[in-house]
Formats: sequence, structure tokens, C-alpha cells
Amino acid sequence: MVDIKRAMTLCFVISAFGFGMYKAWQQPEPAFGFRLPVIGPVLVQAVEEVKPPVRKKRRRFRRDDEPNVVIGRFDSHFASSRLHVQTHASSLVELKDGRVQAFWFSGSREGASDVTINTAIFDPLRGEWGPEHVVASRSGTQRGLNRYVAKLGNPVAGRAADGTLRLFYVTVSLGGWAGSSITMLSSNDDGETWSAPRRLITSPFINISTLLKGTPFLYADGTMGLPVYHELFSKFAEILHLDAAGNVIDKQRLARAGQGTLQPVVLVKNTREALVLTRYAGKDNPHLARSLSTEDGGEHWSEVQKSSFPNPDAALSATVMPDSRLLAVLNHQEQGRDSLSLMLSEDGGRNWKELHRLEEMRVVRDKKLEEKQCLHLVQGLLLNSDSRLAQVSEATLDEYVDSAKATVRANGSCSFEFSYPYLIQARNGDFHLTYTWNRVFIKHVTFDQLWLNRHLKKVTDASQH
Repeated sequence: MVDIKRAMTLCFVISAFGFGMYKAWQQPEPAFGFRLPVIGPVLVQAVEEVKPPVRKKRRRFRRDDEPNVVIGRFDSHFASSRLHVQTHASSLVELKDGRVQAFWFSGSREGASDVTINTAIFDPLRGEWGPEHVVASRSGTQRGLNRYVAKLGNPVAGRAADGTLRLFYVTVSLGGWAGSSITMLSSNDDGETWSAPRRLITSPFINISTLLKGTPFLYADGTMGLPVYHELFSKFAEILHLDAAGNVIDKQRLARAGQGTLQPVVLVKNTREALVLTRYAGKDNPHLARSLSTEDGGEHWSEVQKSSFPNPDAALSATVMPDSRLLAVLNHQEQGRDSLSLMLSEDGGRNWKELHRLEEMRVVRDKKLEEKQCLHLVQGLLLNSDSRLAQVSEATLDEYVDSAKATVRANGSCSFEFSYPYLIQARNGDFHLTYTWNRVFIKHVTFDQLWLNRHLKKVTDASQH
């Protein structure tokens, strides 16, 4: 009886593998070459910083006021609004009307059965986020897929060539994140309603251990590239090639990237060239991220190179500006995630310089602060992150602080985390960034080209002195 069961199991596995290979062989040959994103004219509303008159003693003539200095726009808000939950792994997509929609997962803890994929929409004209609501749940995904789902994770949104919105997220039926597969929702009305969930077939055998974090991109023929990574037994970056219907027609393992390359970010420079930056979790100097490039539209990729910036085995995000400069957001440090930086490269990604420190709490990392001192810091960070909190009642502000307390004081110390950034440039030229704020909120930062250029000038001037 045992031998019969083993034989039946073996036959099933071979049949499943054969069917998967047959389906894979039926797919058309993928085309290569990239489609460039469309960024319209940079429309900015200058914000002026008025300097007071400078008066010097013993000057014969009265000096006129100094001219106003244009500083650009830089604002931050919390995109998420639920309290007393954990949030993580946000992504962004611009809607057709210029609003920006964010997605993230939220629940009692990462990997819990109550985790949902949540969303909210930012209106740039009003400078406000709309209400947060659930777009996918474990139970709903389970019903739609007609298979058991234990937990949900990392959502990533992208727009197909025909204008359809696609939302990809991780689902696990058995084991940890290494047992993940990818589920997709589609929307033909710009996120108002979503299709039933569909599981992507990324492997003809078992179809597990595919995760995602990076921004989708388009090939010249209108097919979509989806940066993903594998974690079962070994870790490496991959790219899925999806057709117009969202079916996988090809999968490239970025083999030359080596082991330990996770969460690839594809930066399309032109129709033939692209750069990939990856988080690195290998044993060979794990504190440096990795990069590789292509010059034939993504058909082949170079050997891996060590980046010029440190990275503590943490996710990063980046985008290509219309003038070919690269912007990246990452934990610019060798350990921990308590500092987050905006970086710029003017030479295609070979060298990077820090433009702005978005978050910085390393100073308290090794200090044994009492709870009252720690929570006082949390309150200050909250008020600095979202000006709306200055208008709420003291009781409401205390609720926000108490929400953060669960993670900041989790191990009895005072520990901060700013991680998993996601950066995009909107069609009007503005930049939008979201990231995990201490695992309890999704923070949103927006800035324009004027603000960016002012900081670039500061860095350039400082390097010349």
C-alpha cells in the first residue's frame, strides 16, 4: 500500500511538472527593449522663504531687504490612519487624474492571519489623504483562489500598457515567506473596483517562493516586467515578463547577481539600458547593496557589482529622472534601520551622494532611555511627520503615541525603524515617497523639483569647499 501511494504521488508530481512545462512552452517568445515612462512638463508652485532685513552697524547707507529665496515644496503626512496595528511594505501608483494611491499590509503583526491589504488615495491639490480601507483580505483571497491562504504580504501596484491597474501581492499557503506565491487583482476603472484574485504561475513545479517589492515597468511591446525574488533554499533576484492579460510568458533569473540578491529595483534609463539595484543578504560583505545592468533591452544582464553605498540587508527604492540622474531612498548605514536617506547619482549609478536625511534616530540607539523620555521623542517625531496632529486633541495625540509604543518599546529600549521605501515621480514632475514608520504607520513625503535642485546645489557647494 505504501509503495502504491508513493508511486501515485510521484506520478502526480511528474504530471504536474509536465503540464506546467507544456503551458510554459505554449507562451510566445518575449520581446525585449524598454518603454520609457511619461513625465510631463514640470509644474511647480514655488514656496518662498522671506529673509528678514540684514542690518549692519556703522554702514553709511541703508541696505535693502534681501530678495526672497525660492525653496520649493516639501511636505509629509501619514497615509495610513488605523491605530494600534502594524503596517509595512507600501507601494504607490499615480491615477489618471493625478491623484496618488498607496497600498500596504496591515494587521496585528506581520504574518498574522488578520493581515489585510489596505489602501488610501492622496489628493495633491488638497494635500490630503482620503480614508483608509481594505482592498484584499486573507478570507476573500482564499475564496477567490479556491485554495487555503495562511497569510498575505507585500503589495505592489503597476499600470499595464492598456491603462489597466494591476495590484500584485504575496500569499502564503504553507510555511514562511519562502513558500510564497503571487496573487494579482486588476482594475479597469482606476481602482474603483477590482477583479477576483488570480494566482500567477511563476514556476511549472510547485509554484512557490516568489516574492516582490520593486516597481513594475513596461517593455517596448507593451508587456510588463515585474521585479521579484526567490527565497527557498537560496536567494536570488528574478524578473517576470507578463503579457497583456497578466500571464507569465517568461522568467529571467538574474543568475549573475549571485546568491543573496533580494528585492530588485529596475531603473530604466532608455530603450536599451537599465540598471538593477538589489538588497543584499549574502555572506560576502552584506553591508553593500548590489547592482547589475543591461544594454540590450533586458535580454541579458551583466555580472553583479558592489554598490558604492552601505545597506544593512534592507529594502531600497529608486527612480530615474527625465535628465537621467538617479534618485534612491535607502538606509544609508551598515546596521539597523533607524536612519533613512535620499541619495542622488549623476553618473548612472556608479557614485552616490546624500542629498537629504529623511529620518535620523541613530543617536539614541545605544542609550537606555526611560519610557517617558522615549515616548517624548515619539511624540516629537509624530508632530514633525504630520502637521495635522498639531490640531488634534491631547487625548488623540496620546493614542498615536500609544500606538507607536508597542513597537518602539518592544524590547524595553527605545528602538526606531524607517524602512521599505517606495519612490515614484508623478507626471507633473513631483516626487512621492512612502515608507514604513516604526511599523505602525505608512509615512508619505512629497517634494518638487525646486526643492530637489536646492538640495543638490547645497551638496555641490559643500563639496567645492
